[in-house]
Amino acid sequence: MDKILIIGACGQLGTELTLKLRELKGTENVIASDLLDEPVELLSGGPYEKLNILNKESFQIILEEHNITQVYHLAAVLSAKGEQNPHFAWQLNMDSLLTVLEAGKDKLQKIYWPSSIAVFGPDTPKENTPQNTIMSPNTVYGISKLAGERWCEYYHEKYGVDVRSLRYPGLIGYKALPGGGTTDYAVDIFHKAIAGEKYDCFLSENSMLPMMYMDDAVKATIELMETAPENVKVRSSYNLSAMSFSPKEIAEEIKKHYPNFEITYHPDFRQKIADSWPGSIDDSAARNNWGWQHSHGLTELVEVMIENLKETIVFD
Repeated sequence: MDKILIIGACGQLGTELTLKLRELKGTENVIASDLLDEPVELLSGGPYEKLNILNKESFQIILEEHNITQVYHLAAVLSAKGEQNPHFAWQLNMDSLLTVLEAGKDKLQKIYWPSSIAVFGPDTPKENTPQNTIMSPNTVYGISKLAGERWCEYYHEKYGVDVRSLRYPGLIGYKALPGGGTTDYAVDIFHKAIAGEKYDCFLSENSMLPMMYMDDAVKATIELMETAPENVKVRSSYNLSAMSFSPKEIAEEIKKHYPNFEITYHPDFRQKIADSWPGSIDDSAARNNWGWQHSHGLTELVEVMIENLKETIVFD
């Protein structure tokens, strides 16, 4: 039986991925880890280790004590926060990946590491962005993810490390709050609408970006990790897509449920980041190689987010 360690398990993606893997693999076989002294409440029912992944010794101890065979390495400084502290973002994003890849040479059977649409840049084709194209990221997050993709492919080709990766679009879910990304507005907007409040968006109304419902992201991640090695023909990172929309479009969809909802637009420094990213993604390689299929478009996304969040929003 696989013994899985999830690094960064208390984050937005990590929380939901941990819950799903525990459901599939057995709670005791999935060890959550993060910087917190205690796990977030949703993860309190299973094994947890406090871990600063920059501490290589602590990481090695956990691998040995739990006989870990697979690592999902999710810890990272995201796009917006990365611009506020670029040197630390580079250190965390790069050093931690190299630590995990080194463990893959002799201890681990599989590694998962997420990339992002942030690897693209202002020179990249904006529509239907190809799997292989010009990549000129202009954020430290994007630069670190592009460098990470090259390291993953290098470790696979030179050392045979079975490392797999997806370039996530913006991820939208209701079980955990986002962690400082440029697409966070697409989660925040639901909280405001359900609470009956106006939402002031930090992107312009027509900023088109690729997005994905969290359940689809979790499904894609596990499907990629479960597929046979011969199906994984991209060892840098796979393009991944489900839908694209602008703040104006998601606001109009929300108004079908909350007709009085109001949105205003005051773009800040995150607008420049969004402007450098694609508006839509060609993920045909993932669909052809290992059968990726998404299940939620914009209408389904809005319905499921409202249905689940309206039970949790605290009204003043």
